[in-house]
Formats: sequence, structure tokens, C-alpha cells
Amino acid sequence: MEFNHFLSSYYPDPAYGGDRLYADMIEQAVLADRLGYRGVTIPEHHLINILLVPDPLQMAVKVASVTSRVEIVTSVSVLPLHDMRVFAGQAVQADILCEGRLIIGVGRGAFAYEMGRMGTPIENSREKFDESLNLLIALFTQEEVSWDGKYYKFDPITVMPRPVTKPMPQLMMAALIPEAIYASVKRGFHIQTTPLDATLEKMKAQIDAFHRGKAELGEQGKHLRLALSRVCLLAKDDADVKRKTELAYEYYGRFNNVFTGPGIVENGVIKSLPQKQTIEELSQNLIICTASEMVDRVSQYAELGIDDFIMNVNIGETHQESLEAMERFASEVMPHISASAKRAA
Repeated sequence: MEFNHFLSSYYPDPAYGGDRLYADMIEQAVLADRLGYRGVTIPEHHLINILLVPDPLQMAVKVASVTSRVEIVTSVSVLPLHDMRVFAGQAVQADILCEGRLIIGVGRGAFAYEMGRMGTPIENSREKFDESLNLLIALFTQEEVSWDGKYYKFDPITVMPRPVTKPMPQLMMAALIPEAIYASVKRGFHIQTTPLDATLEKMKAQIDAFHRGKAELGEQGKHLRLALSRVCLLAKDDADVKRKTELAYEYYGRFNNVFTGPGIVENGVIKSLPQKQTIEELSQNLIICTASEMVDRVSQYAELGIDDFIMNVNIGETHQESLEAMERFASEVMPHISASAKRAA
């Protein structure tokens, strides 16, 4: 199992400034490159102060310019919010400028608040996503593409420049529901998923769906990868665990407000709402602990057959604390996971 750092751009206090926010994310990407993380992951969200990257492809090109090795993954590019005739060209350009290190994670969108205000109600996003994905693949792989669908109708066009990565830039499908994961694997896509703040049992169902689809593909599916995202923070001591868990509880109070809740947002700031889970229940479903426990818990994830573990550490602590957590994880946890994998091999 390899590790990927989530550039999640949490922005609880807008007075901090967007310039500082993105400078922090770039510094974290550079550190991930130096510490041996396999990749960095970039979200796409609009109009809200959580996961705030309106243009992940633009951010990907910037990250590529200051790093030398890490993969750069979008998590995810929300296809229903884009015109595929424009997005396809932007993605090809970004792939070229990232020199082949870009993986384009795509999805239908998750937050009803932003989807509705961007003119694409989440109730319609599945249908629009399916057509958008099929069109995007056609534009990547064919010339003189014409289209006569529900959301797109146009005469023959050819996206320029043509992709350098053949047959097209790498795509990774975002899916949460096990059967959607299975169906996406059967179509030949890498998978990106997350149990969010849910239980280990939900996560196992997601992982099982991936491996079921991959096994049925046989040789054709051997190259497919499963990336799983979760809040994962290596704390200094028990007091630090408690403080970070409290930050995570407030973070999910905002996240769930726009994910499954009423979408109460004022001046771009999401209100943190009370949760159905207690803070004790949440602590069992995230990975916020000290080093000895961290090795045991992350080893579980490796044993379940996850290829890329995407770690979200940006839940409200200071930027310096995030950097220190990344450093501690690389020195105190990653070597143990790598050693276990070598012994298993």
C-alpha cells in the first residue's frame, strides 16, 4: 500500500486569506514529494469554505511545477459542472504540463448546496454525469466527434491538442456505493472511494466490491487500483488525540451540513451543525491516534488490499501542525507498513 496526501484546502476562517491557503497546500505537496508519498490529491468544490479548490487541474499544473515525482490526482473533477468540450481540452493540456503524472479522478458531485447554485441540481447529476463521462472518453479517443444526447448536441469536432498519454489521460472513478464501485471496475476504471465518517464494515463492503469486479476482469483488470480516502492524523500524545478529534468533529459538522444536511451557508462559510454521531463514535471511525496504534490500524488497511491510502490531515489544525503530522507519519509509520509489505511478499 502506498500513501497519498490530500490537499483538502479547509478554510474555516476566511480572514486567513486564499493566498495563504493555497501557499500552504503547495508547501504540503512539496513536502509529500520529499517524504516519499506516492501522490497528492486535489478536490474540486465551489462557493464554500471546505475542500475549496475551484480548479483542480490548474492546481495540478502548479503542483507539477514544484515537485518531481509525486502523482497528482483530482478528487474529484465534477463533470456535470463542466462543458466536456472545454474540459477535455483543459484535461489534455494539464496532462501534458504535468508530464504524465496526472490522474483525473471524476465524479457526479456530492454537495447539493453547490450543485444547485451552479445550475446542476444534484437530483439530475447522475444522468448528466453518465452522458458527460461517455462524451469525455469519446473526445479523448476519437476525432471528429458529433453528439446527439440529452445534455449535448453538436456537429463533428476534434479536441486539440490530441492526448499525449495513450489512449487517453488516466481516469479514476469516484464511487461510494459498493455496486457502483463494482460496475465502474467492470468498465475498466481505477476507483477512488471513502467511507467518510462511517464504520469499518461500510469500508470493507466498498473494498470487497472493488476486488470482486477486478477478479472478474482477470488479466484485463490487473493494473486497476483502489484509492481510499480517510481522515488520518498522527498525534503527538493522548492530549493531542483529544484535541484533533474535537477539530474533526467540528469539521464533519460542516461537511455533513452540505453533504447530507440542509446546506446552511452564509457568506461562503458553512455552519457547523450538531451531528447524529457522538464524538466518541466519530473517534472510532477516523484514524487519529499516536504512533503505536497508528501502525496497527493502518496495517489493517494494507491487509484489506487498498493500493493507495489518501490521508486527509487538514481538519482545522494549523498549517505547521499539518506539516509536522506529515513528517511524523513518514518517519514513524510508513517504514513499518513498507516492511510488513516486503515480509508478506
